[in-house]
Amino acid sequence: MKNILLQICMVLLACSAFLPAQKEIDIIAKSPFRICETVKFYSETLEEDRLLNIYLPHGYDPDSAKTYPVIYLLDGSADEDFIHIAGLVQFGSFSWTKMLPEAIVVGIANVDRRRDFTYPSKNEEERRDFPTTGKSETFITSVENEILPLIAKNYRINGTRTLIGQSLGGLLATEILFKHPHLFDNYIIISPSL
Repeated sequence: MKNILLQICMVLLACSAFLPAQKEIDIIAKSPFRICETVKFYSETLEEDRLLNIYLPHGYDPDSAKTYPVIYLLDGSADEDFIHIAGLVQFGSFSWTKMLPEAIVVGIANVDRRRDFTYPSKNEEERRDFPTTGKSETFITSVENEILPLIAKNYRINGTRTLIGQSLGGLLATEILFKHPHLFDNYIIISPSL
């Protein structure tokens, strides 16, 4: 077996001597490939800077009369769910697929998801092991009083709002659905940590 492998390697090496030399290609220009804009704001409710990743549909024009529904995504950091959800929304709204209406996607980046996505626990062990948990109501207040108005003021929206959350984000989305159902028109809750 070793002998056969050695013979194959020698044949490949011999053949490579007859291949034409590869021409060296120079890069003419480089530029970033952007899929979103990132907005930073100070949350008085949470007392910290927060980031929103915002995907705008192709052809979005702030001076146009056209308006769009907004999809709010929990776990919306670039290293979480934002990139693939924005990609799915883009693909689903292509004129040749027409699975979704064109939409703005607002990814709410995390700072401390255990703090922001969980309600207070009465379990002493949980409180000891995860001391920052239990501040979901404060985060929901920030969403209602800061994030939703910020988007409404700065983007061409039509008033239709969808919330997407999975895992702990699904737990928070479920809490919002039960306690503050008026905040969103549609809820997509995936594998919530109930």
